[in-house]
Amino acid sequence: MADSSEVTTTPWADVAPANAQSNMDRVMSGWFTEVSPMWPGQAMCLQVEKVLFHQKSDFQDVMVFKSSTYGNVLVLDGVINLTERDEAAYQEMIVHLPLCSISNPRRVLVVGGGDGGVLREVARHASIDTIDLVEIDKMVIDVAKEFFPNVAVGFSDPRVNIHVADGVAFLRDAVPGVYDAIIVDSSDPVGPAQQLFERPFFESMARALRPGGVICTQAESLWAHLGVIVGIARTCREVFKGEVNYAWTSVPTYPCGTIGFMLCSKEGGPPVDFRHPCTPVERMLGATSHAHADASSAGEGKDEDSAAAAANVENGGSTAIPLPPLSYYNSDIHTAAFCLPQFAREALDPVLTPKSR
Repeated sequence: MADSSEVTTTPWADVAPANAQSNMDRVMSGWFTEVSPMWPGQAMCLQVEKVLFHQKSDFQDVMVFKSSTYGNVLVLDGVINLTERDEAAYQEMIVHLPLCSISNPRRVLVVGGGDGGVLREVARHASIDTIDLVEIDKMVIDVAKEFFPNVAVGFSDPRVNIHVADGVAFLRDAVPGVYDAIIVDSSDPVGPAQQLFERPFFESMARALRPGGVICTQAESLWAHLGVIVGIARTCREVFKGEVNYAWTSVPTYPCGTIGFMLCSKEGGPPVDFRHPCTPVERMLGATSHAHADASSAGEGKDEDSAAAAANVENGGSTAIPLPPLSYYNSDIHTAAFCLPQFAREALDPVLTPKSR
């Protein structure tokens, strides 16, 4: 058995983008196959019932197909971005791990996240006044609204401001200290997305955060990219100087079936304990029950829904739009997400915040 601690720290700039091969080239004999030099020697296959959309944007190859077991699937540059069946395990965790760890966040920035799933989850937090989303590829937004309405429901929230722009430039120009939380729903660190994993970008996030503010960024799989995760954690300790921790979740259609998150707090504000949420999700009205209307009807009567939702928030309700209940995240899984297998603990202990271990 290979030693998991001996993980190569791949120079991502040298990894060829997956879009060297068209998404359609990966559909053969009724199966979509995901292969990438980022996870060599393995592949993920899903049976295709029908290709629903395929087009190249200015930035990437975009495809949606209906699978036999995971519902509709969004593929970007040959890599599965989300499926209807398991998307909640990622979207709910990347949002509620940071937002349930601070009190009353008001302004939240989402970098990436053009499918709208992160917006849907941020919208559950009634304390939030403003949600800025920065997505470079408008085609992803349009495709999500058409083929993933239960995911893209967050775009209907009146608190959302959509910026079709480069997230790196947006953060570089952001007002210092303006955000309570920043969530980075990025692609893997290949091609243009590599900038979202480099020190200058983390420094821009730190400047844009208030003291005690938090960030959560997609941080790869323990099984495939442990060396990269160690490097990200080391950079975050130097830049944010607050709490730095790593959590992970299970997503069957992601490489190795897992994906992780780096969570950081900026020094100078109230202490943050990511392991133990200060705002448990159980306090959010409707988050864990069918108290809200089905999200599939979010596009019907949109104006009426928005007005009623705004009144609901003013009267102490939970969100500004009707949302489905949570299907993955809860307070117990929040705490459990920070439990690391021994090989990962040995690698990450020296670079995570000592008190968190």
